[in-house]
Amino acid sequence: MDMGKKAKIIGTGSYLPENVMTNSDLEKLVDTSNEWIVSRTGIEERRIAKEGEYTSTMGVFASQAALADAGVLPSQIDFILVATLTPDYNFPSTACLIQHAIGAKQAAAVDIQAACTGYLYALSIAKAWVESGMYKNILVVAPDKLSSITNYKDRSTCVLFGDGASACIVSLEGKGLVIETVTLGADGEQALLLMMPGGGCRHPASAESVAMSQHTIHMAGNEVFKHAVRRMESASKECLASAGVDEKEIAWVVPHQANIRIIEAIAKRFEHLSPERVFKTVHKYGNTSASSVGIALDELLKTQKIHSNDKILLMAFGAGLTWGAAVLRYE
Repeated sequence: MDMGKKAKIIGTGSYLPENVMTNSDLEKLVDTSNEWIVSRTGIEERRIAKEGEYTSTMGVFASQAALADAGVLPSQIDFILVATLTPDYNFPSTACLIQHAIGAKQAAAVDIQAACTGYLYALSIAKAWVESGMYKNILVVAPDKLSSITNYKDRSTCVLFGDGASACIVSLEGKGLVIETVTLGADGEQALLLMMPGGGCRHPASAESVAMSQHTIHMAGNEVFKHAVRRMESASKECLASAGVDEKEIAWVVPHQANIRIIEAIAKRFEHLSPERVFKTVHKYGNTSASSVGIALDELLKTQKIHSNDKILLMAFGAGLTWGAAVLRYE
């Protein structure tokens, strides 16, 4: 194998449920208003999976789109990496469900969990495995059905989240986005700032845990906001330095779509970054966790003119706390 070759994303795909939940729909569920939601989050609507639509089924649609985009058959996939915090089951893995559904019989499969940073964590693993020669074609899938763990009585969190899935094929062969470098980080000391308390071995499901809404998202919003801006900025600047790329060279920034205020705060921390170069989908889809960066990247590639050697900076932040950034170069 040519050790000088770098892994690249040779196909992308995404899936968003048809069902739209608007801010006026939320006004009927909880004490909030369209003006309040838009001014604080930038979110106007989000997609909600319908009954019978699961994390795995959304992941399958995104995977099939990515395979078609790459011109790769399911039989050519060696490994399936699924990044999700809303698996269909604690076990078996959602990756195994997707493997069966798309007919990738040769592929090994596993779930990883880094919350909203999951897409970048999976990209980093896929890059390392492909470049080492361990696997040829890796399917990265980031699907999340956040509506299944959202408390629609908690107005501070329920306005933020939506459902969706993204996927990409990582390989040495073919053309696409070269993964120049990925920078990742974590801080478990802040683990309790953003979590789902119930459902694990500490608080197994019980009548009491359900009554206390322990199986839904709990978040200390202000604290998470501060960490998100600082960590994504530092990861991005470290990643650019590692890739030997000046921020002036960045054609597009694709941030995790959590909140317009976070996105705008980060953009201001880059001296040479014009706001129109920051790609946004948060107004349409809300925060879709691990799938967020991948959905936005897929939409960017399909709606904007990308030129040879354009550099794209991805960044994300999530529970854990976890964060990361990646520099991609269009080839």
